[in-house]
Amino acid sequence: MTRTLILTRHAKSSWDSAATGDHDRPLNKRGRKSAPAIAAWLRKNGWLPDEVLSSSSTRTRETWDRMDLTAEKQCFHRNLYLAEPEDMLIELSGAAGQSVLMLGHNPGIAEFANRIVRQPPAHARFHDYPTCAATVVRFDIDVWADIQWRSGTVLGFVIPRELVE
Repeated sequence: MTRTLILTRHAKSSWDSAATGDHDRPLNKRGRKSAPAIAAWLRKNGWLPDEVLSSSSTRTRETWDRMDLTAEKQCFHRNLYLAEPEDMLIELSGAAGQSVLMLGHNPGIAEFANRIVRQPPAHARFHDYPTCAATVVRFDIDVWADIQWRSGTVLGFVIPRELVE
């Protein structure tokens, strides 16, 4: 059996409001365009989540909302806000879905992406994981509790600038 992970960084956020703390920053105009473009790419390729694990930040919630996808289970966790790769792995190991979309932040999500795959894609932006970048990774496991570092096979990677002008 296989499991699929859709690893997505939040879309571009706004730095305009000094009164807003980091956790509460909303998306900016570019971010509001990027999230639906990534979702369209996922739909086109048949990579749809049945579970979402996301940071509780405003920008990750808004990214998910603007993707306009559905998932049976949606969990927004404070412990995924600026999470380290180890914390992300622990969270993912408790997932139940066949296909899980995980929404998070840099630098953790970039480090997680680089550590979870056997072979990174030949894409110049994979290692720094720009906003709203998405990687789809397949794992040959029966349950998420069996996930290990360097065990995933990349099925696809894209950044919004390749999809939106």
